[in-house]
Amino acid sequence: MPDQPTPEIELLRTAYAAFNARDLDAALALMTPDVHWPRAFKGGIVRGPEAVRAYWTEQWSEIDSHVEPVAFHRENDGQILVEVHQVVRDLAGAVLADEYVGHRFTIEHGLIQTMEVCPLS
Repeated sequence: MPDQPTPEIELLRTAYAAFNARDLDAALALMTPDVHWPRAFKGGIVRGPEAVRAYWTEQWSEIDSHVEPVAFHRENDGQILVEVHQVVRDLAGAVLADEYVGHRFTIEHGLIQTMEVCPLS
């Protein structure tokens, strides 16, 4: 059963809303200075908010992605697994992907420290 709203879940809801609104400053303000973020669209990992900014700016110049959190699950190690509905379109609006994926977050001191894309069980 998904957890009830907690400060961590509210943080993640705010981060998804900022991402979908393309509000980079609001989204990056929710991350630690050493955040680790996957380059899901290109492969590899970026570190630090400015590297995330550069990655997202590049990504949005090529595709239009929208990620909507569906459920939040607190895991035994304290991480939070978010089930998201992800729709990716090309810049002309054609759907390239419409799928459910997992995003696993580590939260430190009230900020996002790591995110990884993972399969849903």
